[in-house]
Amino acid sequence: MAALTRDPQFQKLQQWYREHGSELNLRRLFDADKDRFNHFSLTLNTNHGHILLDYSKNLVTEDVMRMLVDLAKSRGVEAARERMFNGEKINYTEGRAVLHVALRNRSNTPILVDGKDVMPEVNKVLDKMKSFCQRVRSGDWKGYTGKTITDVINIGIGGSDLGPLMVTEALKPYSSEGPRVWYVSNIDGTHIAKTLTQLNPESSLFIIASKTFTTQETITNAETAKEWFLQAAKDPSAVAKHFVALSTNTTKVKEFGIDPQNMFEFWDWVGGRYSLWSAIGLSIPCDFLIPVQTQHPIRKGLHHKILLANFLAQTEALMRGKSTDEARKELQAAGKSPEDLERLLPHKVFEGNRPTNSIVFTKLTPFMLGALVAMYEHKIFVQGIIWDINSFDQWGVELGKQLAKKIEPELDGSAQVTSHDASTNGLINFIKQQREARVQ
Repeated sequence: MAALTRDPQFQKLQQWYREHGSELNLRRLFDADKDRFNHFSLTLNTNHGHILLDYSKNLVTEDVMRMLVDLAKSRGVEAARERMFNGEKINYTEGRAVLHVALRNRSNTPILVDGKDVMPEVNKVLDKMKSFCQRVRSGDWKGYTGKTITDVINIGIGGSDLGPLMVTEALKPYSSEGPRVWYVSNIDGTHIAKTLTQLNPESSLFIIASKTFTTQETITNAETAKEWFLQAAKDPSAVAKHFVALSTNTTKVKEFGIDPQNMFEFWDWVGGRYSLWSAIGLSIPCDFLIPVQTQHPIRKGLHHKILLANFLAQTEALMRGKSTDEARKELQAAGKSPEDLERLLPHKVFEGNRPTNSIVFTKLTPFMLGALVAMYEHKIFVQGIIWDINSFDQWGVELGKQLAKKIEPELDGSAQVTSHDASTNGLINFIKQQREARVQ
């Protein structure tokens, strides 16, 4: 594909902006079109409630929107969308399909990768997750002393942590009568140590989330958890009752002491940052079953009204700003002296014309949260196609891992390190000097 800047539709948009960009003033646009909100907003009506997307406070006109749609078509967004849903390998730098959409394909329409329908495997893993979570929540799953599970601890990093953690936090009102769920991601030992002090090894279940089961941060935390557990259990065979794996590496999982029957698979077409729909989200159904009221409705209503008022005011403030004349009149009305007025005036003027999107929905249900996550996933997909960026690989993460492997052994001993740039060398050597000084 040609570079974005050479695309005729992009050049047309750029030319329009050069000629008319200064006219894009939100105050004037709203004054000129009293129906602007209706022209630049969308409502999704579902059986689970309604979602409003208001993008009228963006620097757009009907002409700009037409040019943006033309640009999306020119860049091949529609064709790429079809290729994604058809299981083609649009993650071109890793040679993989991109099929987080298959994980929420409840219609079970066949989705083929290399000629094979992935849906039977998807449904098999989802059913296994459901059965597992029901066993944990019902108390059928017992620890090594026969106790039921009171705490589920997800150990993962990046996409194996952030997505499930976000959903668990967002849907707290739906958590009832199940185990407490914890998330450990930080390689800083304080995170795992602080979590373990609040747990009982007899009733704790650890979920180790690592596709390869070699992710350094995750496996280090998992080994720490296992050591802590075995200090109480003494018997390595008890590990199988308290640890499960979200992985594809059966050999490593068995070596750790986890029964492969308790390994939940996912696939290379699940990108890390799109993975909460897969087995990586196992901790979510462990936590949720039925909605419960957790706050007093009257007090909650007051909090919500104040929150909404501030939210709406912020979007209006960013759009309107405050002109010099408005600020001057306000200061004059407050009785400020001419000297004070001139001193304060520059601090009271706000440029405004800052765009925002507003998303409003009736109630944050699991369905509604899923719809919002899907919307943002597709937004990133569209941006990636337009900008010719692969939104699904993670070479930057891999580079960091490679460099960390080189640096880790250099932190041992007292020898001066000179193998990096001056800054990195200086940081490593300072850390080593301070460590030595503490030991002495």
